[in-house]
Amino acid sequence: MFWVFVLRWLPTDDPGAIRRAVGSVIILGHNRSDLLRGFAPASVAALAFLLVFGLLGGWVLAGRMLAPLTQIADAAQMASHGSLSHRIRLEGPRDEFRELADVFDTMLEQLESHVAEQQRFAANASHELRTPLAISQSLLDVARKDPARGQGELIERLHTVNTRAIELTEALLLLSRSGRGSFTREPVDLSLVAEEATETLLPLAEQRQTTLDVTGEPTKTVGSAPLLLRMATNLVQNAIVHNLPTGGTVTVHTESQHDASVLRVENTGHRLPPELVPTLIEPFQRGTTRIRTDEHAGVGLGLAIVHSIIRAHDGTLDLAPRPTGGLTVTVRLPATPQAASPNEAH
Repeated sequence: MFWVFVLRWLPTDDPGAIRRAVGSVIILGHNRSDLLRGFAPASVAALAFLLVFGLLGGWVLAGRMLAPLTQIADAAQMASHGSLSHRIRLEGPRDEFRELADVFDTMLEQLESHVAEQQRFAANASHELRTPLAISQSLLDVARKDPARGQGELIERLHTVNTRAIELTEALLLLSRSGRGSFTREPVDLSLVAEEATETLLPLAEQRQTTLDVTGEPTKTVGSAPLLLRMATNLVQNAIVHNLPTGGTVTVHTESQHDASVLRVENTGHRLPPELVPTLIEPFQRGTTRIRTDEHAGVGLGLAIVHSIIRAHDGTLDLAPRPTGGLTVTVRLPATPQAASPNEAH
């Protein structure tokens, strides 16, 4: 633009006209070539200054703009080497870089929690699997040292221990399969699932003098019928086992609520501390204590399997202690979309 101004607006032969056009200027000559020779060094110096200033300013500005990305990259590199406890905690205005850093921190927090959960699960599973093997080893050592000991008792105890180990292994496999969500989905009526589960467990309820009550309405959802049946069976079995010694009740209710299909299982029993209830869905938690000794002790994966099945079906699980004792378990699963009637279609 400066060269256009010189060549277009300055006169070629009258210095006075130059002064009238641009005000006060230094007159270097009487024609255009003299002006170009006078302005050329100054313009080159100005351009050089602007170039250096622009490069330095751009370098500083780029450094300030890319500093958040450098912090995020450093955090990602630390995470790739196994350090999940590091957080960026980027300060400054809430712009795109701040949002990206916050999302990355949230991801690291969830990943760290998931890894810690898997480590606890692996440690607990190893302990639980080690227990029956250690018992079997002890029984075999005793039998080897005392051959006169009755073989019938040894075989019976080994059979019990082996059965428990098989149940634990099958529960771990089911927990793994249900967590992946790789199953065929089909329409399922939760009311029929609840009825089948209660009919299967009716002998156990009669043995423990517990009353089973099934109420509700047809409640449709979409999922795996075998997994949902296992979910309902685990809930009802837990409600029967963790109940009053005699005279307890278990209520199973199904209903449709807006866009959710609800299965609710309530039981009587001892009062549960509120801080204990959230831990019941963790693997190898067993009621008010970690170890049970009766024949229905289970392997401590009942509610963990239930929770895994519900998550695989995009549902939610809610546990709430009852004021008079016992527990209320509420399962919410996505409802089956209702087909439009012929009148609505038109």
